[in-house]
Amino acid sequence: MPHRITIEGNTLRFSAAHFTTFGGQCEPLHGHNYAVSVDIEGELTRDSWVFDFTEAKALIAAICKEIDHRFILPLHSPALDVSETATEYEISFDGRRYVMPKQDVAALPIDNSTAERLAESLAARIAGELKGRGASNLTRLTVGVEEAPGQAGWYTMSVPL
Repeated sequence: MPHRITIEGNTLRFSAAHFTTFGGQCEPLHGHNYAVSVDIEGELTRDSWVFDFTEAKALIAAICKEIDHRFILPLHSPALDVSETATEYEISFDGRRYVMPKQDVAALPIDNSTAERLAESLAARIAGELKGRGASNLTRLTVGVEEAPGQAGWYTMSVPL
């Protein structure tokens, strides 16, 4: 039976601006102070742990830092018209137009910047980092992204690394 560890805390946070699209509409540009929680399941290693807490927290915090104080751009949005130059992104929706320097944008391979899709994107990144660190004992990864107290999106994936 697999064991599980949970990683959460003050270092697993990021602040970001975004807007979501839904039903042919686009909400106003706004921001959140996001909190990230991660459950990692797997068999115990020879050292009797699923994964080192310190290493897991550091790799998740580094991923959070990449999107901290950025605009979250869903690159695969069917509702947004996105164009890119060497230095900026232009995002359009129904007459609204935003031009942002690339350095201020976290361009993610998602279709909408909902908490659920952010959790899915973070889960894929975390799984890749864990695999790169040789974590072959893991079986499941769950990521939660809280955008406001009591309001979070979750994503669970199998990770036969």
